[in-house]
Amino acid sequence: MNKVLTAIDKSGSFRVYLTISTDLVEEAREIHQTTPLGTAALGRVLTGAGLMGLLLKNEKDKLTVIFKGDGPAKQILATADGQGRVKGYIANPDVDLPLREDGKLDVGGSLGIGDLTVIKDLGLKEPYVGTIALVSGEIAEDLTAYYFISEQQNSAISLGVKVERDLTVGAAGGMIIQMLPGASDESIDALEAVIGKMPPITTLIDRVNEKYPEATDEEKVRALAADIFSEMPEDFALKVLDIKEIGWECDCSEERLEKVLMTIGVQDLKEIIEEDGQAELVCQFCLHKYNFDKAHLERILASIS
Repeated sequence: MNKVLTAIDKSGSFRVYLTISTDLVEEAREIHQTTPLGTAALGRVLTGAGLMGLLLKNEKDKLTVIFKGDGPAKQILATADGQGRVKGYIANPDVDLPLREDGKLDVGGSLGIGDLTVIKDLGLKEPYVGTIALVSGEIAEDLTAYYFISEQQNSAISLGVKVERDLTVGAAGGMIIQMLPGASDESIDALEAVIGKMPPITTLIDRVNEKYPEATDEEKVRALAADIFSEMPEDFALKVLDIKEIGWECDCSEERLEKVLMTIGVQDLKEIIEEDGQAELVCQFCLHKYNFDKAHLERILASIS
């Protein structure tokens, strides 16, 4: 499990959510066998969704983030909850494009033109759904726009994934800064100065890993926060509020897949039993296979007939 640091500045002007999510993104890469571009795209979405999940008020609250475009990645989806449990997938894990002119992986090009949808299940009768057009497809910019347009929340979001030559994840992380009611103009100016000079977050994570190779995950995320905000004026220095965990966890089960089979209808289920005599369903998140033999299918059919 990776760690997420939550902090607030001394003046109460802004809150920070910061994580080094390398283990989370590497686990997703291993499951989905993504190309470097797919790893970067999926990793950014997983990290962003994981941080957003911890912004929810209750641990049982859940959210789903869906990036859908006309580019070759097609769709990237991630779900997260208030306990830091994250899972997701990319529709085309084999997505590949030439590098951008600046030598970076073209995550925006992989998504193309499309929409970002955020669904929040807060335990009410109906979930909250917010949709905006993709700004750039680069994930962080789109999530920043979502908060501003759909939730009227001024935020700054940074997400990054560094893929090594052997295709593994060398570094991954993210940060969400949200302004609080009554934030001072001085705090906004100070933040803009820090963010304006901030290197890519993966560069900062590499720096922490090199400087503190034997440090724990918690020590490293604290060091990362200290590095990012080292030049903030004393009035806006960070006070750490909490350290939580974030990690990959798929909650699929045979019972959940049974419910999927129940939704296809009596006639279609009868056809599967008569023509195939069995069914194999694959969880789109963790790719675990569930096999239902004829007797099992007949029991499901009896329960819905």
